[in-house]
Amino acid sequence: MTLVYKAFALETAARPTAGQRAILSLDGAWDFQVEGEDALRVARVPAPWQALFDDMRHATGTALYRKRFTLPQDWAGRQIAVCFGAVNHLAEVSLDGRPVGTHEGGYLPFEFVLGTDLQGEHELEVRVTLPSSEADLYPDAPFPEVPHGKQSWYGPLGGIWQSVRLEARSVQHVTRGAITSDLATGNVRVRVSLAGSPQADLTATVYAPNGTVAAQAKSAVAGQSETEMAFRIDAPAAWSPDEPNLYRLHLQLGKREDVLDSWSDSFGFRTIAAKDGRILLNGKPLYLRGALDQDYYPDGICTPPSLEFLEDQLLKAKSFGLNCLRIHIKVPDPRYYEVADRLGMLVWTELPNFDHFTPAAGERAKETLKGILERDFNHPSIIAWTIINEDWGTQLPEDEDHRRWLADMYDWMKALDPTRLVVDNSPCQPNFHVKSDVNDYHYYRCLPERRAEWDALTEEFANAAPWTYSNHGDSQQTGKEPLLVSEFGVWGLPHPNKLMNEDGSEPWWMETGQSWGDGAAYPHGLKERFNVLRLDRVFGNFEKFVDATQWHQFTNLKYEIESMRSYSSISGYVLTELTDVHWEANGLMDMRRNPRVFQERFAEVNTDLVIVPKVERWAYWCGETIEIAPSIAAGMVVLPEGCTLEWSLEEHSDSGRLAVKAAESMSVQVLDKIIIAAPELSAPAQLVFAFTLLDASGAELARNSLEVSAYPRLKVDASLRVWSVHEEILGHLTGLGYSAASSAGEADVVVVRSVDAEDVEAIRRGGRYLMFAGDDPDQKFIRRDEPPMQPPYMHDDADPSTDGGSTTRARRRASGTGLSDMDRRFPTIGIHQRNGTMWRGDWITSFNWLRRHAAFARFPGGPMLDLAFERVLPHHVLTGFRPWELESRVHAGVFVGWGHKPAALIGERPFGKGKMVMSTFRVRTDAPGFDPVASYLVDALLRTTLTR
Repeated sequence: MTLVYKAFALETAARPTAGQRAILSLDGAWDFQVEGEDALRVARVPAPWQALFDDMRHATGTALYRKRFTLPQDWAGRQIAVCFGAVNHLAEVSLDGRPVGTHEGGYLPFEFVLGTDLQGEHELEVRVTLPSSEADLYPDAPFPEVPHGKQSWYGPLGGIWQSVRLEARSVQHVTRGAITSDLATGNVRVRVSLAGSPQADLTATVYAPNGTVAAQAKSAVAGQSETEMAFRIDAPAAWSPDEPNLYRLHLQLGKREDVLDSWSDSFGFRTIAAKDGRILLNGKPLYLRGALDQDYYPDGICTPPSLEFLEDQLLKAKSFGLNCLRIHIKVPDPRYYEVADRLGMLVWTELPNFDHFTPAAGERAKETLKGILERDFNHPSIIAWTIINEDWGTQLPEDEDHRRWLADMYDWMKALDPTRLVVDNSPCQPNFHVKSDVNDYHYYRCLPERRAEWDALTEEFANAAPWTYSNHGDSQQTGKEPLLVSEFGVWGLPHPNKLMNEDGSEPWWMETGQSWGDGAAYPHGLKERFNVLRLDRVFGNFEKFVDATQWHQFTNLKYEIESMRSYSSISGYVLTELTDVHWEANGLMDMRRNPRVFQERFAEVNTDLVIVPKVERWAYWCGETIEIAPSIAAGMVVLPEGCTLEWSLEEHSDSGRLAVKAAESMSVQVLDKIIIAAPELSAPAQLVFAFTLLDASGAELARNSLEVSAYPRLKVDASLRVWSVHEEILGHLTGLGYSAASSAGEADVVVVRSVDAEDVEAIRRGGRYLMFAGDDPDQKFIRRDEPPMQPPYMHDDADPSTDGGSTTRARRRASGTGLSDMDRRFPTIGIHQRNGTMWRGDWITSFNWLRRHAAFARFPGGPMLDLAFERVLPHHVLTGFRPWELESRVHAGVFVGWGHKPAALIGERPFGKGKMVMSTFRVRTDAPGFDPVASYLVDALLRTTLTR
C-alpha cells in the first residue's frame, strides 16, 4: 500500500532577535513526480522515496520535487539561502524555473543562495538523480563508483532524506567554526570561516556545562574569509560516556551595537589515542563495548523519525551495557551525534563504501571524508574514522596500487584530523590492514557447532596473529596497535507481531532478503513455515519458538564475550549489531527497537568488570569432577584489596569463596580452580553455577553464571544385541555395554554407515537398522550401491556421461539436490556436509534443535542444542524428509535464518515390516562412555529403532 503522510503547515517563521538567523522549514508535503511519468504524487520530506511509495521500493533514476512557499515580510533585504541536510545522490536546484545550483553526494549538507531581494511566493524545484549501475546511462557517476554504503544490501536510497530549510541572514555571516580543545591545558582554539568579507568584531563566549560563562574573547575581522580565536578554560571538565560534559561556544559577528550574525555549537574536552596496545580515553585505558549500528529505521529507512526516537534508542543501547556505536558505512543525520554527545556514547564512524575503485571513486571518497569532517568535527562523541570496510570497493590482497592508496588515505586523514583514531580497512578474511591506528578484525562463528573454531581464532588474534596485516611487504604495522574484534555475532529472530504497521499489515521490508543467504534471509512467511514444519511439536508455540532463537543468540554472545575478555591483550569488541535491519536479524533490538528477551541479563557480561568461568566440557557424569577456572577481567576499573568471588550451585548446597587480589585496570586475573563433584541425580539436569564478585564491604561488583549438564550413569540393556559390519562401530557399542550379535540376522539392531539393496531387503522383511550417517566424514550418499536406472528415463544427448546414468546421478547428488527424481529408492534421503553451505551457520545462524519426547525426553534443556552437545553436534544434515514427517519421524533437526532450509539430524523411515533410524550426531567422537551426551544419544537412538 502507499503510505499517506499528513502535511505540516509551515507558513510562518519566528521573528529573529538581533543577529539571529530566521528559519523557515520546508519539511512536509512536496509535489513529487517521477521523470517521464505524468502522475503527480505527494511526497513527505525528509524521507527517501523508497520509504514512501510501494512501486518505488527498489527504484533508481530521476524524480522532481516541487514546493511553493511564501517568504515572511520581515525577511526583505536579507540574504535568503536554501539549506539541504542531504539529498541522494545528485541534486539540481531551481527557483521559479531558474537554476541556482547543483550538488553531488548523497550524505552531506549543501546550500545555495537564492538572493537578497526575494519577497512573496516562489516555487522551489529539486531534480534528484539516484544512479544505477548502468554506466551507459550514468557515465559520470555510476552506482558502483559513488559512496553508497549498505544500499547494495538493503536497497537503494533516493531523494531528499534530510531536512530542508530556508534561512534568512546577513550577507556577512559565520559559515563554520572548527573547535579544538586541549584537556591538559584548557586551551581552546576555534577556526572560524566567514562569508561576505565582513569588517566587524567577532566575539566568542564559552558556556560551561552548568550554564555559566567559562571564557570570552574578541577579535577584529578585517575582510578575511577565515580567522582564528583562542582562549583558555580553567580546570576543564572532561567529556566521557559516564560524564558527558558539554561546553557551548557562541560566536557573535557585529559592528559596535549592530549584530550581523550569531552562531553556536557545542564541544567537549576529550582525548582519544592508541598507545602501547591500548586505547586511551582522556589518558586512561578504554575497554570498548560496542555494537554495529546500520542507522536504519523502521519506516523512514535512513531517516530517523524524531529526536525523541534517537534518544530512546541510545538509552536502550546504554541499558545493554554498550559504550560505543560503530556507525556502519553511513553518514547519519546530524541529530544522531547531538544525542550521542548529550547522553554519552562513543561513536566510530565510517565512510560509505563504493564498489569499484577508480580515480573518480577515490576522489569522491576523499571529498566525502572531508565533508564529514567539516560537518561533524566538533562532536566529542566521535572517536574514530574508518576509510574502507572489509575491502569493499578495493582489492587489497591483489592490487598494490589499492594498498598504496589506502596507506596514503590514512596519512591524509590523520593529518586532517589528528584528534581521532583512523582505521584504514576494517578487515575480515582474506583482507587485512596496511596502516592503521587500531588492529581490528571481523570473524563470525556460531555455537555450539563452531565453538572450538571461535576459541582458536580468538587465541590467535589475541596473540598478534600475522593475518591481520598485509603480507606483501608493504605493511606499516608498529606492533602496538590495540586489538579489537570489531564484528562478531549471531542471529535471533524478532517477534513478527511486534513489527506490524499501525493497520496490522506487514512491513514492506519483510518481503526483502530473498537473494541473501541462499534464500535463508527472507522474513516473510516465518509463522507459516513454523506451522508447515510442525515446529509447535518441538517448541510448544510460535512465541516460545521466537524466544528460543533469542536465548540462543544470548548464549552465543555471552560465551564469545567471555572468551574475548579472558585475554588482557584484547581492548574491546563491536558486536553485530544494535538493531535488526530489514531481513538481517542479529540485533539486540528489532527494527522497531523492541529489546530481545535477554536485555536484563546481557549487561552481566557486556560490562566493564566481568567474571569469566571456564570449563573444558559442558556435560558430566554424576559424581564426575567438574573443574571451573574462573577469572576476573578488570576492564577500566582497578580492583581494590579485599575482594572475594562467591560461588554456589543453585538448588544444591555446594558453595564457596575465592580470594581476589588487587589488580590494575585492563588486567585478567586467573583465580584458583573450583573443583566439585557433579551431584548425584535421579535424572539428567542442567546445573547452574552462580558467581558474585564482592568488594571488602560486601557490595556487589559483578555477577555471572555458568550452565553445564549432569547425567546419571546410564544403565544400558545388556541383552540388546547389536551388529555392524564396521568393527570400530561394533567395538564402540560393546564398549558402552551392549551385546554383540553373531550376525546381522541375529541382531536386534544392525548399525551401518550406509545401506545397499541387501540391507533394504532385510529392512523390508522386518530388520531394524540404525545408521550413523556421517560417521565417515567424507560420506556423500545414504545408498552405497548404484544399480542401473529403470526405464522410462531420459538421456542427456549433450552429456557423454549418460551411459547408464550413474555419473549423471552422482553429479546431481554432488550439486546438492540429493536423490534425483529418477532414482527414488529407499530411504529417499540425501546427506550433505554442512561445511561450505548455509547449514554451517556462521553469519546467518543455523538453529539446531532436539525434540525432547519419547526416547529423547531425558535430555535436559532445549529445544535448542546448547554447549553440552558440542562434542556430538553433526557435521552433516539429512534432507528429503517431508514437512509432515516432523510430526513423528524427525526427532532432531536444523533450520537456517528465518526458518528456511529445514533438514533433519535424526529421522526415521519405515519400510515393509522394518524401519531405519538415521542420525548424523557424531556419537563416536570420544571413547565409549566418555561423553554422557553421546552415550545417552546412542541409547535413545537404539530404543527409537526398536519402537514401532
